Amino acid sequence: MSAWGNIRTIAKREMGGYFASPVAYVFIVIFLLLAGFFTFMAGGFFERQEASLNAFFTWHPWLYLFLVPAVGMRLWSEERRLGTMELLLTMPITTWQAIVGKFLASWLFLILALVLTFPVIITVNYLGNPDNGVIFCAYIGSLLMAGSYLAISCMTSALTRNQVVSFIISVVICLFLILCGYPPVTNLLLRLESPRLVETVAAFSVMTHFEGFQKGVLDSRDIIFFLSIIGFSLFTTGVIIRGNRAG
Repeated sequence: MSAWGNIRTIAKREMGGYFASPVAYVFIVIFLLLAGFFTFMAGGFFERQEASLNAFFTWHPWLYLFLVPAVGMRLWSEERRLGTMELLLTMPITTWQAIVGKFLASWLFLILALVLTFPVIITVNYLGNPDNGVIFCAYIGSLLMAGSYLAISCMTSALTRNQVVSFIISVVICLFLILCGYPPVTNLLLRLESPRLVETVAAFSVMTHFEGFQKGVLDSRDIIFFLSIIGFSLFTTGVIIRGNRAG
């Protein structure tokens, strides 16, 4: 079987695992309810009186902070806890194919959850004439950001067989990636540190790079940033899993 065939097999296995229990449906319902609450209640969608989804996308870095690690924490922790990791890796597939297959399945699950937010697009188009190109760009940025959080969760999941520990570590890492570019934090740092240092730290923030997508700008630097996080985290996952096998 080809490499892509192996990845598809692993991805199908993982997707089947999600929908074999109520967990997937509960997650999607919680995601949609929270997205709606933050958009229309906390985000002041109607009070803004503007035909845009800024109120919707502004909360995504924070919404994903807990929901994405909840999806990713079981990827490898569950395999280690049940003792099925060794069985999985003795199959005629490489470690890399297993990692990519699991990651893609979870990412597709998150994409499905995000696609189900289409009523907000219908709502804003019904109430006004928004720039749908900007909305499309923001969705692309949101998907890349979710993928970055997920890859980090995949990495922390490979570190431990305890899902709760994996969840906490991934939340802490993702929170750092938010706060190092969060305006209140950067404004505070500007009073204590040099602007150049603050700009350097902020360059590693998902907030800094997600802003461009929210404005409808597809900047290659922002795309490369998110893809780099995904690539580095999945590479580290591979190193950790090979280390566990060697041990």
